[in-house]
Amino acid sequence: MSDAKDIVRSVQLTEKGTRLMETANKYFMVVDQRANKIQIKQAVEELFKVSVKKVNTMNYIGKKKRERSMQYGRRAAWKRAVVTLKEGDKIEVL
Repeated sequence: MSDAKDIVRSVQLTEKGTRLMETANKYFMVVDQRANKIQIKQAVEELFKVSVKKVNTMNYIGKKKRERSMQYGRRAAWKRAVVTLKEGDKIEVL
């Protein structure tokens, strides 16, 4: 996981995330499950050339989903990072 692109998979666009981008300079990102906060901070600073103030992470467990028969499948588990940038820094999402 030494490559920054392997750690930060994508920037997540949601209604809550868009509101936090505008008001609190926070960005939602889907990251690798094995990455810790220090690795996420370094990867974001390398990819987007910004200064990261704080990183919060959340793990989402994949849910069981039943198909048309009695067989169960499972959605993938994933990890979200809420990255707070220093004042004046901005990530161009679109």
